[in-house]
Amino acid sequence: MGNEQTPADIISPALAESLPPACKRLEDEISKIIVGQKDIVRNILVCLLAQGHVLLIGVPGLAKTLLIRTLANALNLNFTRIQFTPDLMPGDITGTEIIEEDKRTGGRAFRFVKGPIFANIVLADEINRTPPKTQAALLEAMQEHRVTASGNTFALEEPFFVLATQNPIEQEGTYPLPEAQLDRFMLNLWLDYPSFDQEVEVVRSTTAGQTAVVEAAMSQTELLNYQALVRHLPVANNVIEYAVRLTAHTRPHREGTPDFVNEYIAYGAGPRASQYLILGAKALAAIDGRFTPLISDVQALATAVLRHRIIANFNAEADGITVTDLIRRILDTVTA
Repeated sequence: MGNEQTPADIISPALAESLPPACKRLEDEISKIIVGQKDIVRNILVCLLAQGHVLLIGVPGLAKTLLIRTLANALNLNFTRIQFTPDLMPGDITGTEIIEEDKRTGGRAFRFVKGPIFANIVLADEINRTPPKTQAALLEAMQEHRVTASGNTFALEEPFFVLATQNPIEQEGTYPLPEAQLDRFMLNLWLDYPSFDQEVEVVRSTTAGQTAVVEAAMSQTELLNYQALVRHLPVANNVIEYAVRLTAHTRPHREGTPDFVNEYIAYGAGPRASQYLILGAKALAAIDGRFTPLISDVQALATAVLRHRIIANFNAEADGITVTDLIRRILDTVTA
């Protein structure tokens, strides 16, 4: 008991001061390969520091896979990519038992062979192309950071970070993620097309003979320490109350809910949204070199945290109102 760290030990000034330049180095290494997408990279770092997971949505060719592989290289962490297809089975993700023969005794025994989920950074590519049964194989790993197979439980090495991708324009042959699965993702990020200048730079850099080398910018131990730091940052009561009010205003037919929410939203966000708003705000504050988050940090992450947790109804679809539109109106409605 005497060797346990207290929050005061974890939130040491030296550790807190080292986090912003460490994140800057990480962003600089990623920018050697990835042109633009600075907001996406920053939000992925926020999610990583907050020990969450990311659902990344974008059309093909926007370097989603390259971005995550580059992040893994810059962190010097184990990386696996799982291509989700209709015939993918749960065992293809978590692992399976095989019969192994002992050459000395001639006896046979089962041995568990770990699947690709046993990595620090896991890319679940096109996650909505596999049936819900296989999607659910990720649930325990994402929430509990462990895998149960054949009655045995295996802990996953920390840090453990899942980034899943979806293609928004191809819906044939896809299986929409159940709400329980969506709720496991801290952030829902939308990748946009690069600007003209950025695309020129992408074409120039990817069609040349030389390839930039990404150096490790943060060690595994440093990342774990920074994650612990973020968890233990103090938060003012008014910031927590604002996050909870924001989430509560997404729920229709509750006391104080705006009329437009009752009209356009079928189901609102659950308590996990409030938790992620605060955790994300803590990470943003730490990256900016602050010891406590502000309401503006919560507002900055509101769309990414809430957009996959709100289900709009037919009225919203008929009137051409998106979930993002509704979140903006909620942000305008809730007082700080």
